[in-house]
Amino acid sequence: MQVLSRQRGVSLIQPHKQANAGGCRSESMAAITGRSRHAGGFTLVELMITVVIAVVLIMIAVPSFKSIILSNKLTTTANDLVLAINSARMEAVKRNAKTQLCSNSASVNTSDTLGNACGTQTGAVYVLMGGSPASATTVLAATPGIATPIQLKGNVQALRFNGQGLAYAVGGTTPFDSSTLGAVADICTSQMTTNNHRQINMTAGSILATTTTSGACP
Repeated sequence: MQVLSRQRGVSLIQPHKQANAGGCRSESMAAITGRSRHAGGFTLVELMITVVIAVVLIMIAVPSFKSIILSNKLTTTANDLVLAINSARMEAVKRNAKTQLCSNSASVNTSDTLGNACGTQTGAVYVLMGGSPASATTVLAATPGIATPIQLKGNVQALRFNGQGLAYAVGGTTPFDSSTLGAVADICTSQMTTNNHRQINMTAGSILATTTTSGACP
């Protein structure tokens, strides 16, 4: 009787261990299945949605990026021309001689020694040297940034500086003033509809100001 009771005890314990083993196998399979699903990556639908969102963002960003580039080009070109004006003034004072900021128009530059030297070199600066006959020497080369899509509205004013550093319109007798003679230069682009102009104005033959405006170009 004792032997039989031990065998029954063993048989009662054994199914319990098998149940536990089956449970562990079930948990292991569930974990493996979960990892397999996680490692599967994106579905085709998810990928298509991502691509569509990326395309929409690019379509929104590209025009804005183009406007920023054009705006920077306008500002850079205006700054280059302001630099040329200041160079003409400083050279006139340093040499106590006449200098000229060149226009893009040969007729505006006139046909005297400085005007002939300018030709159509927009933003170039020449100084009048003494001697017989007088000659003109280059101080600064033409402004390089005025090219498509950047252009001029009207002509750049030819400015002639005296030894005191005051600017006059070529042939003028009073210091240049934009309130009566207009802007020294209006730089613009037709590829923008707003804030597409940079106007350089001068007051009393010496004070410069650059303003941003909107309008047709040229």
